[in-house]
Amino acid sequence: MRPPRGRGFGRGGRGDGGGRSGGGGGRGFGRGVDSGGRGGRGRGGGRTPRGRGGGRGGGRGGMKGGSKVVVVPHKHNGVFIAKAKEDALCTKNMVPGESVYGEKRISVQNEDGTKVEYRVWNPFRSKLAAAVLGGVDNIWIAPGTRVLYLGAASGTTVSHVSDIVGPARILALNASYFLKNGGHFVISIKANCIDSTMPAEAVFASEVEKLKADQFKPSEQVTLEPFERDHACVVGGYRMPKKQKGTS
Repeated sequence: MRPPRGRGFGRGGRGDGGGRSGGGGGRGFGRGVDSGGRGGRGRGGGRTPRGRGGGRGGGRGGMKGGSKVVVVPHKHNGVFIAKAKEDALCTKNMVPGESVYGEKRISVQNEDGTKVEYRVWNPFRSKLAAAVLGGVDNIWIAPGTRVLYLGAASGTTVSHVSDIVGPARILALNASYFLKNGGHFVISIKANCIDSTMPAEAVFASEVEKLKADQFKPSEQVTLEPFERDHACVVGGYRMPKKQKGTS
């Protein structure tokens, strides 16, 4: 026998898409913590208790930030908390404007008018995010660290690890496996995706030093102005052989 159709209202849990909430013999659809929305309507009789609304869903598009959202550093370097009506764990988007698995994006405007985009890190789709929110003391992942990640699957967690580690380290790791000695590289660096509190030139210099420490030899650096603001392109070689002295 089918249960009578009625309205049940309950809050969605911690997720950023539609998901199940128990009770009342039906599904409840709502936005959870990561999307900053309210729980939606449940179908079935009675109330739907708070549960994991949106555990597996992925939100589309961006989450408006501006003055309503304040992003502060988490105790783990490279991880952030977006403080709004509902707080959300996030990482700084290495490729602004793009999402990896349909996650929400938060754009925050700095005092100088520049914008920084963050990607919401859903703990219902990432065990590492769940551990961070659970209070783990150290994840041993920070900007510039070397990471071996096993079990990338759909790329959810590893995409956020990529955000944390940064572009110079990612280039170094890939080069060590796939680029031959004496090979060459081209990398584009966006300053405010790495550190929006420092002048762009200082960020570029810091990233170039990281490249040198990993056996890259930059030979050229050009600004991408006026086409791209606060971007630089660096070109050079990798593990370049030493020049042989001529013999008489």
